[in-house]
Amino acid sequence: MLFMVIERFRDNDMLPVYEQVRERGRSLPDGLEYVDSWIEANFSRCFQLMRCDDPRLIQEWILGWRGCGATFEVVPVATSKETQAVVAAYLESSPGNRRPNSNPTRRN
Repeated sequence: MLFMVIERFRDNDMLPVYEQVRERGRSLPDGLEYVDSWIEANFSRCFQLMRCDDPRLIQEWILGWRGCGATFEVVPVATSKETQAVVAAYLESSPGNRRPNSNPTRRN
């Protein structure tokens, strides 16, 4: 599974986090993979793409960063290619682009 981890730096100050990375590395538990990251131009947020099969690994990783001046939001995401595969069935379906085998009068 892919997760977008949105890290917010207190007072737009990323230096405490960067110091901790320099001293300890990313401190990833086994099974949690760092894919890539992007920093907002004003230094207020970092967007990190992470991969793992068990979301508890992200929780463990976040707990290791307590006290560094950052907060974390974790958002499960899918790649565009994966999403296109899901959407394709709707695009190729019957009139009105309904889901295949769906009952147009039934609401979920």
